[in-house]
Amino acid sequence: MSRYARAERHALADLMLTLGPDAPTLNEGWSTRDLAAHLVVRERRPDAAGGILLPPLRGYAERVRLRLAGQPWAELVAQVRRPPVWSPLSNPLTDELVNTMEFFIHHEDVRRASPDWQPRELSAGLQGALWKRVAPLGRLALRRFPAALLVQAPGHGEFRCGRGGEPLRVVGPPSELTIFLSGRQRAARAQLDGAAALVERLRAAPLGF
Repeated sequence: MSRYARAERHALADLMLTLGPDAPTLNEGWSTRDLAAHLVVRERRPDAAGGILLPPLRGYAERVRLRLAGQPWAELVAQVRRPPVWSPLSNPLTDELVNTMEFFIHHEDVRRASPDWQPRELSAGLQGALWKRVAPLGRLALRRFPAALLVQAPGHGEFRCGRGGEPLRVVGPPSELTIFLSGRQRAARAQLDGAAALVERLRAAPLGF
């Protein structure tokens, strides 16, 4: 595993052990136990992982996730912390590419569910790694949004997306844009500039995962 994915994974596991299995997350209806079981399904159960994205398989995936969630808490978190090397998602060749954003987001899902959370000071390297993934995420998440969107990360770059129409600008560091564009708009500290109705529509739009 490469450094950013590994660091976010271990920090999430540490936080889960500290808070326990019943702590809230930003994932509606999910506790830390639910989130941990989701991550285990994603990496360790290829027979069920497709249900995370494919509706026809969702019922089976959920049954598998609930069974895994019933494990002792320390054992469940240990499986999050130490992924199998045979997994196509977490082997040394793919880990940094597919897991840096995944574990950053889920780490923040747990951190930001606390009412007194504060943004972390992230390294320039991690911010840069997140920025590389923000543009594809944003273009996908906002491809149907009825505005001419300009997404800017000062010091990193910008990109345009949306279907056109009124202008709307979203500004923030890559970390906050990652949270915003993954569907956690209310928990992101990003600046939105545009018509008030359009801003509110974007804040409530079903984005990301």
